[in-house]
Amino acid sequence: ADAQQGANGGDISDSPATTPFDLIFTTGGTGFAPRDITPEATLSILDRECHGLMSWASAELTARQPLATLSRAAAGVCGETLVANLPGNPSGAAQVVDVLFPLLLHAVRDLRGGR
Repeated sequence: ADAQQGANGGDISDSPATTPFDLIFTTGGTGFAPRDITPEATLSILDRECHGLMSWASAELTARQPLATLSRAAAGVCGETLVANLPGNPSGAAQVVDVLFPLLLHAVRDLRGGR
């Protein structure tokens, strides 16, 4: 599978750098199955990776859900848009967003030049 092509056939490189969005979440594809290529697709379009963001989320959530340690999620900046991978499980995705929300607000403010 092409690392830039999502599971639905969309091309992840088509949008972040040219969109007016502050934040884009992807869901699913962060595990170890052969089809789980979301982190690779994300990394291929990032201008700057943020290693710590998803590592911190994984560390914070491991006490509640030990499987969070297995996430290969990536995050970073493409153009002026923050891109972050979330797990495909809706409950897991909600937990990651809850943990990251204050950090994401700060990151988006920084991307806007403090505005």
